[in-house]
Amino acid sequence: MDNSELIKVIFYTFFAFVLMALVLILFFYFSRKKIIKQEIEKKNLEINYQKELLHAVIVTQEDERQRIAQDLHDDISSKLNIVSLNSQMLIGTQLSEKEYAEITTNIINLTGKALENSRRIAHDLLPPVLEKFGLDAGISELVVEFNSSKSSKVYYENNVDFSAIDENKHLHIFRILQELLNNSLKHSQAATIFILFNLAEDKVTCRYTDNGVGFEYSNADNLRGLGMRNILSRVELIGATIAIQSAPKSGFKAEIIF
Repeated sequence: MDNSELIKVIFYTFFAFVLMALVLILFFYFSRKKIIKQEIEKKNLEINYQKELLHAVIVTQEDERQRIAQDLHDDISSKLNIVSLNSQMLIGTQLSEKEYAEITTNIINLTGKALENSRRIAHDLLPPVLEKFGLDAGISELVVEFNSSKSSKVYYENNVDFSAIDENKHLHIFRILQELLNNSLKHSQAATIFILFNLAEDKVTCRYTDNGVGFEYSNADNLRGLGMRNILSRVELIGATIAIQSAPKSGFKAEIIF
């Protein structure tokens, strides 16, 4: 092999290596670009999901505030207004003994109803039993309340010590179960509901099941209701996870891990 042929071989070999290197560089460049694009899309999905959860929390809070304001206006304010008018009649009007007794009785009755409604509003904001006796007692009372409707039977079993869970999470757990029970009664028309708390691998697990009509869980529209968004936002807020299974005519199952 003469020098010219050797130079050609070296040149073509070098050119092949350069071409291979260029192909590899382009391959890694576009692969990296694709990975970065996928990461950005993933981050955007996470951000959008967080925005939806935040929106759900805000909507839930505003709905709760509106309900409380309506209760205060309709139940408390209106009754106290009548009490005030009746009290003025006692002071500035000549009344017979019978009229005086009727107005006094009316004032006592209205004041009693106003007190009762104020206690109910306070109970809705923070159930006293939850604050005084803990989460287990709070859930037990909630179950008794739902069982009193006679439209369904709720079974509750607890095998964990709730003191192991941060107390700041107790109200959220209570509200999650309250919302699940509301959904089972109002929408699922469930006759039987089971709530079971267990400890598995150092994690508190809540299994919730009902035998209601169920719904198509794969349909995203079914998760956009205020009740379900409230549940998901509270689960996210306390750093828990939830797995839901449901299908038409197959009831509803949820497993929440704290």
